[in-house]
Amino acid sequence: MSTKNRRRGSDYIVQGGILAAASILVRVIGLAYRIPVTRILGPVGNSYYSAAFEVYSMVLLISSFSLPLAVSKLVSARMAKGRVNAAYKIFRCTLIFALVSGGLGSLLIYFGAGFFSDVLVNTPESRLALQVLAPTILVVALMGCMRGYFQGLGSMVPTAVSQIVEQVVNAAVSIGAAWALFHYGEKLDALFSTNTAAYAYGAAGSTLGTGAGALIGFLFLVFIMLVYSRVMKKRRSMERAGREESVREIYLLLFVTILPVILSTAVYNLSGIIDQGIFKHLMVYKKYDSMKIDEMWGIFSGEYKVLTNVPIAVASAMASSAIPVLTRARVNRDRREMRRKTENAIRFVMVVCIPCAVGLSVLAEPILTLLFGAKEHIHTSAALLQMGTASVVFYGMSTLTNGILQGMDKMKLPVIHAAVALALHVVLLAGLIMGTDLNIFAVVWSNIFFAFLMCVLNSRSIARCMKYRQEVVRTFLIPLASSAVMGGAAYGVHKGLMLAVKNNTIATLTACLCAVIVYTAALLLLRGLTEEELLAFPRGRLLVKIAKKLRLM
Repeated sequence: MSTKNRRRGSDYIVQGGILAAASILVRVIGLAYRIPVTRILGPVGNSYYSAAFEVYSMVLLISSFSLPLAVSKLVSARMAKGRVNAAYKIFRCTLIFALVSGGLGSLLIYFGAGFFSDVLVNTPESRLALQVLAPTILVVALMGCMRGYFQGLGSMVPTAVSQIVEQVVNAAVSIGAAWALFHYGEKLDALFSTNTAAYAYGAAGSTLGTGAGALIGFLFLVFIMLVYSRVMKKRRSMERAGREESVREIYLLLFVTILPVILSTAVYNLSGIIDQGIFKHLMVYKKYDSMKIDEMWGIFSGEYKVLTNVPIAVASAMASSAIPVLTRARVNRDRREMRRKTENAIRFVMVVCIPCAVGLSVLAEPILTLLFGAKEHIHTSAALLQMGTASVVFYGMSTLTNGILQGMDKMKLPVIHAAVALALHVVLLAGLIMGTDLNIFAVVWSNIFFAFLMCVLNSRSIARCMKYRQEVVRTFLIPLASSAVMGGAAYGVHKGLMLAVKNNTIATLTACLCAVIVYTAALLLLRGLTEEELLAFPRGRLLVKIAKKLRLM
């Protein structure tokens, strides 16, 4: 491998690592603030929050969520050919597009909140939270264009920092507003002899944090753009005059690029709102009490999904960084480079997702007790988590392979795969709910099936289109073996400390620390990562130095 290609490969992993590290930190902050919010709202309030957020996410996906991917793809393709002015013109046009699409999405959510909450998700109490979320769609659309532009230029740092800033503000406002509005709702319940106002107002307070965080993140990116504008202006002035696409051509190109991304992303992510609608409507049909239904869904969305989404953030970050890089390799017709980057990205994701799945399964009840308290439903939460941790691996893999196919310009394939998987997923979910007593567990099994099917279909297409064959031992088997050793050690340490000190907090935190150390040692001893791969990680030189001192490498 040439020095230039090695440098590019290292930079790709570093950029992906930066975004992955930021995404993990964002998810950790998200998990941290969801703990007090969950304790404030309870399962019922979490169900109201989830209903509003799923509808918001659906409209966001359709209106503007795909903009960062599309912008980064178009910008990176022009930057690969040195067309700086063309890249900037695309960015300006997409900002106008975001203003229109995000504005329409916000209006749709605000004025259509009654229909969405009453009919679509069968949760009328989520209407207020949904209306609070409405303006956020416009802000996120504009912010997405800026993030996509920087990613297309090859820098993940503005996206990473803005995500962290956004989530910190989100956390602070969500906790404060949820607490204040929940107690305000309690007064209304006492005044009007109702029992849902506290949960509804508390959920609205939590969604207020989403909008506040997005606004601050957007203002931060505006500041970075103003600082960076001098550099970009100089680069544009140095470029030789050449033909640029017209505004009409750009919008046509944007539409052609963004439509498959919208379809693939929307179909892939719509399972959440479809699951909620099917589950709540069918459970009502089976004569279950509405508060009991909301409690079950609140446990699923507020505890199970919050925990399993943390490691999946890694795959999402790697997918975002893979698209512009694979686009450049495709434009340069470097199939060897495309295969190498695909292998590195998949290995990186599996090295993180597999141990997370094992750890969440082994320490399910202790972790849930530590985070959310020893409540009446703790055994249900733990059973959900133990049953559903396989989805961490499958969703991680399917999210990444979606991004790889988009970077290869195979935009239709993720759409087809997601549509097939979603259709079969819906049939399975409805059958399990109506034909069994699994209740909320039916949703978990259906989600696992959906993600697994996406993995299979995407992987087959990548292998066929790229002439690619995935390495198995270092990508899957060694992380799995290392995770098995880690799981045994973590379980033993937790049980031992519970017998000795009888304190779940001390036992769980110590077991988690032990798990990280044991997994890292086992992975390096089994040669799951090479020195070159470890050097490409953020702070890679320090990690290699520590590994060599401990004779793990």
